[in-house]
Amino acid sequence: MLAAPSRNGHDVIVTGLSMGNVDATMLQMLIIFGIVTVIALVAATTAGIVIIKRALAPLRRVAQTASEVVDLPLDRGEVKLPVRVPEPDANPSTEVGQLGSALNRMLDHIAAALSARQASETRVRQFVADASHELRTPLAAIRGYTELTQRIGDDPEAVAHAMSRVASETERITRLVEDLLLLARLDSGRPLERGPVDMSRLAVDAVSDAHVAGPDHQWALDLPPEPVVIPGDAARLHQVVTNLLANARVHTGPGTIVTTRLSTGPTHVVLQVIDNGPGIPAALQSEVFERFARGDTSRSRQAGSTGLGLAIVSAVVKAHNGTITVSSSPGYTEFAVRLPLDGWQPLESSPR
Repeated sequence: MLAAPSRNGHDVIVTGLSMGNVDATMLQMLIIFGIVTVIALVAATTAGIVIIKRALAPLRRVAQTASEVVDLPLDRGEVKLPVRVPEPDANPSTEVGQLGSALNRMLDHIAAALSARQASETRVRQFVADASHELRTPLAAIRGYTELTQRIGDDPEAVAHAMSRVASETERITRLVEDLLLLARLDSGRPLERGPVDMSRLAVDAVSDAHVAGPDHQWALDLPPEPVVIPGDAARLHQVVTNLLANARVHTGPGTIVTTRLSTGPTHVVLQVIDNGPGIPAALQSEVFERFARGDTSRSRQAGSTGLGLAIVSAVVKAHNGTITVSSSPGYTEFAVRLPLDGWQPLESSPR
């Protein structure tokens, strides 16, 4: 509404315009604005929910993978972990992908640990079964000879023979138990004695003993001009050489040439025991260092072998941070032991 004086000055002219249309338009605009705002808020909320769900979907899949692992019976039997976070959800370029990748690495580590545990349990069960079998034979013989002695007590010669067999089987059990105890100590990681060991003298002594034990074989010795000294346990290293020579004696025939060779390098000493016997079957070469592994079972038993000789050799060499390998073909077999020198000063030459 607008008011103004007239030209004569006595009157006032009032002009008015209805605001109804304006008010209606404003109300309409407010309503439209409100509706648009609500729609925009709903759309933004919906879009936000969708985006968040899509962003968190990999995280849910990671959580689902972890939940599946929780439900697996990891405490019994052979367990496999087939579940893994899908590859797209393990992309390390995102935070969730880094989490998925870390979970996959953890599952791989757990799977490897479970496989190692299962393999260890399998070896223990097999070891116990083999040990029980090995003990059963001499125990059965002792029992049989004992019962025989009770029945023929009036025959001194038969009783003496039975008692000698009982003593022989008892000695066999003793050797087996001692070997088992030695392997158990080595497996537990107990430290060995450590001192300077003259490998040249040790090889000479072991070959001399082999001459006495196997006079039908030809024993050769190839040593460097100077004594070879390494740090280690002298008794156990002597057992390594003795067991390798005994293995050659037991599994080769009369007349076989067995050569013990000692050589040195910049950091290692190499001990080789080589024979020209029939060789080790290819299928057995990967198992010769396993416990109770035997090539010729009847010959091994007749010679009093416990089937643990090469297993002890491998364990002792490993305890000295060394390695042992075998190479064999018909007419040639070589066991090669590599042991670290570790900087021990050479001993003065001694007569051999």
